[in-house]
Amino acid sequence: MAGRIFSDMPWAVRIALVYVLLFALFALFGELLTEHTYREASLLKRLKPPVFMGGEEGFLLGTDEKGRDLLARLVVGSRITLVIAIVGTFIGAIVGSLLGLLAAARRGTTETVIMAAVDVQASLPIIIVALFVLAVFDNSFALFLLLIGLTGWEVYARLIRGAALSAREHGYVLAIRALGASPMRIYMRHILPNIINIALVQLTINLPLTVLLETALSFLGLGVQPPLTSLGQIMSEGRDRLLTAWWLTMLPGAIIFLLALSISLIGDWLRDRLDPTLRGMRR
Repeated sequence: MAGRIFSDMPWAVRIALVYVLLFALFALFGELLTEHTYREASLLKRLKPPVFMGGEEGFLLGTDEKGRDLLARLVVGSRITLVIAIVGTFIGAIVGSLLGLLAAARRGTTETVIMAAVDVQASLPIIIVALFVLAVFDNSFALFLLLIGLTGWEVYARLIRGAALSAREHGYVLAIRALGASPMRIYMRHILPNIINIALVQLTINLPLTVLLETALSFLGLGVQPPLTSLGQIMSEGRDRLLTAWWLTMLPGAIIFLLALSISLIGDWLRDRLDPTLRGMRR
């Protein structure tokens, strides 16, 4: 079954899937490629170029302005970015889906309040919200992760609410309701499993957006704080040396760009497979 699915993928999606898997392996086990830690500094070895540009063999991708191994920092930065992207996206998906399901099930005042919150969330620029929240509270990793997670939940709420309202009129739901099933059982046991594919497709669409959001906030100094590091923070540290040490910014930038592009390609392909209407139009 898995082999058949893989064979049906376009070549671009196959390459994207391979890249995502390689990125995950790099984030989890990339420290085996270097003997240095990401916090180990030596001013005597600052701004060493990568090996392919004549740098030292012990520093495969060169060093930054503090003499820290860029490869080790990219590994840890990729790991932090991966954790933030996955956990943050799932937080938004779970919160938004449950609120959307609740709005469809309860209707009335509950639905009005939830949809009003959706409109407010959709109208607020996330950068402004991040500036306000991080200015009022101490910037911590947990707070930043929660802030990322609560970004985009309104999209899931709208989608799940609309799908649930449509599904409640289907024959199988009417039959279950006639048998005396409670609303909670109807929505959680019967409607949600039949519309969850909508949230899964939206999750693959939001995942690259979460990666880019984390990168942007960390680049501006609002995201991950030292001693931790992320790909966006590494880019920010090297932005003043684009002409003399371009690898400090270009390498993490290339990783982020290819990751966001790959996930977007996979998400687009997955949407075509899970949406029968689009699949019919492609034919």
